[in-house]
Amino acid sequence: MRLRKQSLGDRNLVGARVEAARKKKGMKQKELLAQLQVNGVDMNASGLSKLEGQIRFVTDIELVALADILEVSVDYLLGRE
Repeated sequence: MRLRKQSLGDRNLVGARVEAARKKKGMKQKELLAQLQVNGVDMNASGLSKLEGQIRFVTDIELVALADILEVSVDYLLGRE
């Protein structure tokens, strides 16, 4: 497992929770990317890494797809529960 080289950014609220939920499900980034593709969300490995590192903005479409794939609520990803 590679360690994050940069500290977390401030461009989204969900990155750390996406990473935590993905790891809790035992998913690798590559597996999450494949599921995003199936759900019509085009994202590459760099984009997901930046999203999880909170240095990339997240669209509403991506947010809903991530919540569905990771089987968590949008409120959870936003830190509201």
